Amino acid sequence: MFEKINAKEFPKVTESKAIIRFQDCDPLQHLNNSKYFDYYFNAREDQVAKLYGFKFSEVFKNYKTSWVVYQHQIAYIRPAVVSEWVKIFSRVIYFDADTLVTEYFMTDESMSELKNFMWTTSKYVSVETGRRVPHQKDIMQYLAATCEKDVKFKEISFNERIKSVKQELLLKQASL
Repeated sequence: MFEKINAKEFPKVTESKAIIRFQDCDPLQHLNNSKYFDYYFNAREDQVAKLYGFKFSEVFKNYKTSWVVYQHQIAYIRPAVVSEWVKIFSRVIYFDADTLVTEYFMTDESMSELKNFMWTTSKYVSVETGRRVPHQKDIMQYLAATCEKDVKFKEISFNERIKSVKQELLLKQASL
């Protein structure tokens, strides 16, 4: 389930590329607001499987648990448009005994323009009872190994975090 859990250091930010599909766009050729969720969740599932050897299906099968979305905060900053190549980033920015917060954002291919930003809060639940349960020890170890500890989730607002990510992108652009 966690093939690479013994690795010394995991990348905290995952990244992948995607092309914005025609069928996912509105008549203005902008990515439909609801489709950002699909792009983010599909990218995250692929990213964690590849980087960490983590499979959501094995958590479900072995522990009879899963994360259930509790809340989204999302900002539509610049439109992603049909046939555009984008980069999708994700990272865990907070977790505790039964909660997980994942940060997602999308940029253009050159990472010069932030298009969308989202925080998703999920609760860890038993699929048999539907009630919250604490993360198992190895799940906590996985989260600790993959969480971006530099993000002070409880101390920063959503809008402040957007500004911070924009600043990160500017710094990356300056170093290129």
